[in-house]
Amino acid sequence: MSKIYIGVDNGPTGSIGVVGTRSDVFIKTPTKFEQNYTKAKGNITRLHAVQFKAFLMQYVSRIETTLIILERPFKNPKFFKSTCTALRCFEAQLAIIESLEFPHRYCDSKEWQRNILPKGTKGAPELKKASLDIGSRLFPQFKELMKKQKDADGILIAENARREKW
Repeated sequence: MSKIYIGVDNGPTGSIGVVGTRSDVFIKTPTKFEQNYTKAKGNITRLHAVQFKAFLMQYVSRIETTLIILERPFKNPKFFKSTCTALRCFEAQLAIIESLEFPHRYCDSKEWQRNILPKGTKGAPELKKASLDIGSRLFPQFKELMKKQKDADGILIAENARREKW
């Protein structure tokens, strides 16, 4: 029995990567842009739940085992709006994953970065560059999308899980 790993880089600007299948997959997290639910004028980017669920449905199988690895969401009270956005996206993703009864686990960004990225890589700009460089080398077929995304986090989360045999 083969195993499929799906890595979910948190947030509406994140990505999703799949390894362990006959062909690897890397996509941007499906989102939609709409008016905010608050009284004040404003817009928000939200998870496109229907598209996210449809994407995951491709991996419902009786032959292969699938494990979804969710990166823990960003949370910092100093960045309240970003924290709310990340948590809202995470909760929506988790509800869909649970409704489909997929096995899942959580990981911190530092956990997979320590195993995949070069030692001593620190700070957001360096981490993004290293993610893009390593992702482009390991999965060159997604290089253009990774450049647009500015990193390869989703597929590197999945690759870390595969290497660690989760």
